[in-house]
Parts: sequence; C-alpha cells; structure tokens
Amino acid sequence: MIIGEPHTQKPIRWAMVGGGRGSQIGYVHRSAALRDRVFDLVAGAFDIDPERGRAFGVELGLAADRCYSDYRALFASEKARPDGAQAVSIATPNNTHFEIAKAALEHGIHVICEKPLCFTTREAEALQRLAGERRKVVGVTYGYAGHQMIEQARAMVAAGELGEIRLVNMQFAHGFHNEAVEEKSAATKWRVDPKFAGPSYVLGDLGTHPLYIAETIVPALKIKRLLCARQSFIKSRAPLEDNAVTLMEYDSGAFGTAWCSAVNAGAMHSQKVRVVGSKASVEWWDERPNQLLFEVQGEPGRVLERGMPYLHGAALVDDRIGAGHAEGLFEAWANLYYRFAIAMEATDRGDDRRLASLRYPGVAAGVEGVRWVENCVRSADAGGVWVDYR
Repeated sequence: MIIGEPHTQKPIRWAMVGGGRGSQIGYVHRSAALRDRVFDLVAGAFDIDPERGRAFGVELGLAADRCYSDYRALFASEKARPDGAQAVSIATPNNTHFEIAKAALEHGIHVICEKPLCFTTREAEALQRLAGERRKVVGVTYGYAGHQMIEQARAMVAAGELGEIRLVNMQFAHGFHNEAVEEKSAATKWRVDPKFAGPSYVLGDLGTHPLYIAETIVPALKIKRLLCARQSFIKSRAPLEDNAVTLMEYDSGAFGTAWCSAVNAGAMHSQKVRVVGSKASVEWWDERPNQLLFEVQGEPGRVLERGMPYLHGAALVDDRIGAGHAEGLFEAWANLYYRFAIAMEATDRGDDRRLASLRYPGVAAGVEGVRWVENCVRSADAGGVWVDYR
C-alpha cells in the first residue's frame, strides 16, 4: 500500500517538452510525476513560443536559464550539466513524438511519451531498438492502466477464475465531439488534422487505451488478424475517422471487438473492457474505476471493490487510501509514474531482476499501439477487409 514513502533512492531529475500554459494534459503529467516524490521537475521547453514557455516555467519554480526555447536546446544544455535532466516527458502533438523521443534517447535521457508513440510501426521499432542500445526506459502514458482493479482482473485471469478466455469486448466511445467542436477549440483541431494527428483520430487517440488494458488483463492473447470499418460523421474530419469498429481474431481462437467513437452523443466516456471466459466474466468501466464487475455463470453478479482484503495481492499494491475512499485518474497516472521511476532507476543500475518484476506501459506497448492503428487503417482503407496482423 502506498502511504507516501519514497520509491526511489532519490528523485529523478525530470524535464518536460510541451505541456505549457493551458495544457490540461501537462497538468496531469506534473501532478502524477510529483505525487510520490520520485521525480523533481528541473527543466522544460514548455511552449512553441519561447518567451511564453520561459515565463510559465519560472511560474512553476524553475530557473529561467533552464526554461529552453525548444527540445534541442534543452537536451544539449542538460546533457552538459552535472545535475542535468535524467528523464523527459513529451506532451506535444503526435507528429513531433518520434523526433523528440529519438533525440532524448540519443542524449541518454529516459522518455515518457504521450500516445501514440509515433506514426508508423517502423518508427516505433526504431525507438525500441534505440532504447535497448542506450539502455533507457521509454514509458507510454496509457494513464487509465494505472487503476488497480485492472490488476485484479489480470490476477483473476491468471488464476483461471474465468476459465478459457473466449471474448474480449473493448470500447471507448464518448459523445463530446458529436459536432465540429474543432472549429472553436485549438486543442481538438490538431487532433483531426492528419498532418498533426497521423493516420487516425479515434483509433489512435481513444482505442489504444482499452487495447492496452485488454493486453494487460489477458497478456497471452495475440491478434492473428483484424477487420476495421471507420467513418467520418463530421465530414470535414475526413480522411480521419470519428467512429470505428474493429473485429479481431486471436491466435488462441478467442475473438475481440473494439468500438472507438467521439460521436456517441450523450455518453461521457464509455470506456469499458469486458473479458468473457468459459466460466465467468469481468468488466471494468473507467467511470467507476474503483469497481470490477464479476459475473459467474449460474450465480448472482457481484461487484468487487478497490482496497478490500478479498482481492488478489497485486490489486492492493497501489492502494493510496483505505477501501471506501474513491481514487481517480490522478492516482492512476501517479501509479504509472512511480513505476516509470522505479524502472528508470533499476535500468541505470543494471537491476534486470527488479525490471522483470515491474508491469508498466513501456516501449513494447507503444509499438503495439502503433501497429494496431496501422493495421486498422490498412483494413478500413481497403474497404473493411480482414488483414493478417503484422
């Protein structure tokens, strides 16, 4: 149980690229990284406008000379300092992720990156190779995966409590973009522009979240082939989709579905993952993240609650407060950030045994997310046909 003790020998010196004034996700990153005293913000290139970025960094308490004009100046200057940044979080538009992550790794800096990691599987695999060569961690912020009831579902599958896994149903289908909100929102506008967002909108922006959660709960399942159909109900968003449905066949014979949408009018988030076995099913919903629905065939359904002693031990490790108190998104992100910190410290001291015991969304998860989006787009653009997963 987390009750405020440090998890690393000393805080990791940490920088940010992007995430400046007015950035909601930048605030989430900082809140998560600083929650458990495992990171210390020492530098940043927060804004495309250098003066605005510097002013913002100074407001955060940073020295003005460590608030840089861009990521290149940040990495070069921090590498030259004995107290330079050891890690960086990338909270910029999608089209910049690859070049910034690559530059950080080349300067010997650990990376925490917003998803998608990049646009193509080839780029993602290049980052994976570079991270291995430089012995640096690449973490991907699938923030919802830090909720501990996902660990409960994973433990139940591993213990055979669901039986043979047959179906995995995933969805992330909100309704907040059921109109062309990007006409008045810069934060949304770039997400529906392929120049900045890449080859997809909701598949990459939303769908990769439940995809990673499903991979966490049932890690043995591997996609064999898939079929995807995508639509642009707001026509100005074409060729990017605001709704998509994907069917997946796994190599075990199990079957999966994923519904990704930003036009599910009236819905808040509707991110759910349901895993169906031959004996029982579990379902996790991000609007009720402290609970896990457990349904055994022939028995009354039950709701498992966070923090209770009847849970598997893996589901109790990340508890921050006793059962009955709600934990939310900031706690979930903080759970990932402290795991990133432990992984970075273990990597730097060559502690492979400690690394093997950690579960966090690393570079392999980033590669898989990019690969899934790439295959979904390939299938949809061919007319919604089955494609072999590669």
